[in-house]
Amino acid sequence: MKFLDQAKIFVKSGDGGAGCCSFRREKHIEFGGPDGGDGGRGGDVILECVANLNTLIDYRYQQHFKAKIGNHGQGRNKTGGKGDDVILKVPVGTQVLDEDKETVLADLTQAGQRVVLLRGGDGGFGNLHYKSSTNQAPRRADEGWPGEECWIWLRLKMIADAGLVGLPNAGKSTFLAAVTRARPKIADYPFTTLHPNLGVVTLGEEEFVIADIPGLIEGAHEGAGIGDRFLGHIERCRVLLHLIDGTADDVAEAYRVVRHELAAYGGGLDEKPEVVALNKCDSLNPDDIELKLMELSEACGQEVLPLSGVSGVGLKPILARLFTHIRQAREEEPEVPAASAVFGSGKRGAPTFQQRKRKAEDDQFAGGHWGADGEWIWHDGEDEDDGDYDDEVLDGELEEGDEEE
Repeated sequence: MKFLDQAKIFVKSGDGGAGCCSFRREKHIEFGGPDGGDGGRGGDVILECVANLNTLIDYRYQQHFKAKIGNHGQGRNKTGGKGDDVILKVPVGTQVLDEDKETVLADLTQAGQRVVLLRGGDGGFGNLHYKSSTNQAPRRADEGWPGEECWIWLRLKMIADAGLVGLPNAGKSTFLAAVTRARPKIADYPFTTLHPNLGVVTLGEEEFVIADIPGLIEGAHEGAGIGDRFLGHIERCRVLLHLIDGTADDVAEAYRVVRHELAAYGGGLDEKPEVVALNKCDSLNPDDIELKLMELSEACGQEVLPLSGVSGVGLKPILARLFTHIRQAREEEPEVPAASAVFGSGKRGAPTFQQRKRKAEDDQFAGGHWGADGEWIWHDGEDEDDGDYDDEVLDGELEEGDEEE
């Protein structure tokens, strides 16, 4: 299915039905009088938020939506029926904007939410409505009131608890595939990811949704590369995970480029809590890892976590750090629904062979780091106390018997 996150459509509510001019004429009834009914109201334009959609592709090939007109009134005091509504189903997180693309008309953030965007026109009065003591045979019947019409923009902003940002080929899609069941396209060339992806992270009994967007390059806010059009999908995130490619020559400059683009975009992205991670540490030797961690820490002013999305080293500490910010944000804003509650719980099937293998490796390799040639290097007592590369142990202590294994 093609991903489409914005669409311009024309909507029109139904016109009201016309009133009827009629008189009762029956045998043996000398004074029948007027009996024309009123017209029915036109159909409404309704937007409904559903949970099983993640794109606006339905509005790519059909841009005009018109509700039915109300039925006309009839004799014998018959009021016309209401016209059929037109219901537009949109994904969770869709904003409805005016034609100027700035005025927000509606923001649909919960599944099942319904908004009446345009109301149908009222039906016209029949001649029975105008009957009075001085006008006992009115011959006036009104036309129905016209409905409303306008052009609107539908813009999809994904609802996620955490968002992934970074330069192209920073390993964002690899990280998403490592911690969730999502299977984004992964390749060794820039801009492999062309549209955002979502995944549900299961951390013990807790769940949160993480979003991956295409990579940013310098000048993205001016349209360079894919541009910054996809940054809107992380505006609703509670925390950002900034991944830095550890194989880059200048990791500090890579960090500053992305931060500059976030600030230039606006929307409060540069003010959100941020977790910085040095990715692809499996391709570096320990000295290079330590040096680049120091450079990144000086550039961002906070602790930088080492990570390898391919080997799975460092995933648990980062997920724990992300969930700490998410839990704090949920406590501060309990009225905002969690993204995992909006999209539903993740699938918790039986663990696969790879998951069991990874868990066994986590237990086995609890006190070491990957070497330059891909070998596992155990920490000695001094390195254990430093805790620089002991990524898989949250408490920083080795269990007894690990070295014997």
